[in-house]
Amino acid sequence: MTAVSIGAVVVVIIAATVVAYVLFVRPRVFRWGATDDDIARPMPGDELVPGASNRWTRAVTIAACPHEIWPWIMQIGFGRAGWYSYDLFDNLGRHSSEVVIPDLQTVHVGDLAGPMASPPTPTTSFRVHAFETDRFMLWIKGDNGGTWLWLLEPIDAESTRLITRMLGRYDWKRLRGLFEVALVELGDPWMFRRCMLGIKRRAEHLADQRRAEHPEA
Repeated sequence: MTAVSIGAVVVVIIAATVVAYVLFVRPRVFRWGATDDDIARPMPGDELVPGASNRWTRAVTIAACPHEIWPWIMQIGFGRAGWYSYDLFDNLGRHSSEVVIPDLQTVHVGDLAGPMASPPTPTTSFRVHAFETDRFMLWIKGDNGGTWLWLLEPIDAESTRLITRMLGRYDWKRLRGLFEVALVELGDPWMFRRCMLGIKRRAEHLADQRRAEHPEA
């Protein structure tokens, strides 16, 4: 087989892989855990990014009350409690907190939130756009208008749906945009799934403690 034919085969394999990813893998990993209704219905923040090219809705059911889930969202981020995901990659190897940190439970509209690096900056963080305690947290990214919603919806007295929605657009005009595409497309689906499962485990442990201490409640 000549070098030209080998190159052609490689190109075909790469093209087929990309097509398979776009058509079959991507639509699933960016809606992990979400129902068709979750994806279709409007949520807080949708109006802030009209015509978003990226619209990702993911969800997980947690055997805990909203107030037992909310603290883990409040303190999330690099240099804070961590991302509850793969700490080697997103927290410099430091284990994400297994406890609620009281000093990280205060929030105001306009605060930097969800930092990806330290110290947090408007480039490496979101800002709190709106929130309702134990109900929802809405972050916004100033440089591209992207949003990140954390929504808590009670199912019954002992379980809650945590739904997240991210809206945004890739910046194809800058080199940094290409890095962002690779980082998000290849890393985000797997790391964010781990993050949501990390929140689930921690909140359910908190709920189990509460049930053990107050079995009659």
